[in-house]
Amino acid sequence: MLGYSHATSGALAWSGAAAALPLTVLTYPAMQSGEIRAVDLIMGTFLTAGAALLPDADHPSGTISHVLGPVSHYACKFISTISGGHRHGTHSFAFVALVTYGTWAGEHWLGRWFTLALVFFLLALAVKALNLGGTGDGPRAWITDIVLAACGTFAIDHWISDKPAWLPFAVGLGSLAHLLGDCLTDRGCRLLWPFKVRTRVPLIDRTGNKVETLIIAPLFALGTLALLWYTITNQP
Repeated sequence: MLGYSHATSGALAWSGAAAALPLTVLTYPAMQSGEIRAVDLIMGTFLTAGAALLPDADHPSGTISHVLGPVSHYACKFISTISGGHRHGTHSFAFVALVTYGTWAGEHWLGRWFTLALVFFLLALAVKALNLGGTGDGPRAWITDIVLAACGTFAIDHWISDKPAWLPFAVGLGSLAHLLGDCLTDRGCRLLWPFKVRTRVPLIDRTGNKVETLIIAPLFALGTLALLWYTITNQP
């Protein structure tokens, strides 16, 4: 699937979870009482959209590879090498568990600077995938993406807590949405990596075809908006 489709699937997954799941699930393991604010729902939508690009860290030519210019490109080449190539280690349940726990651990051990750094990176991914900044892969594009992500992080800094209990859930959910989306293609994913079995339900015969670009991705976006409106307007 294209980066845009992955990002919108992550946003849809977050908005659906926020509408359907109890608070204790979204904030596990903190198990905080109270309610998730409307601003948290909006922040979570964009951050989960960005997190839905994380499994493609094994793809040196993917959207994530171009988000921070040469830095992200060479990082993706390194990750591709150690994970076995595209759609291997990072396209598995093990990777989802790793990034979820890594987010929780980073929040609790490193504090607010980790949280804000992660917010910046996820926002940059969302901006890039949703084509909110510059187009293409050149310096003008990724510098624009970085500036927009920095501005977004500055704004979020006023609202987000040091250790947002919902952030690990958002990161894991976005990554899982990516895997499920790739399982809809003919190549599928090695969800149980390092085992070699591939899971696939080939509803999309080719990445970027008309079914994906004209039907699936727009429906994901519309569904996200509808679910967010429902959740926000029905808060006690």
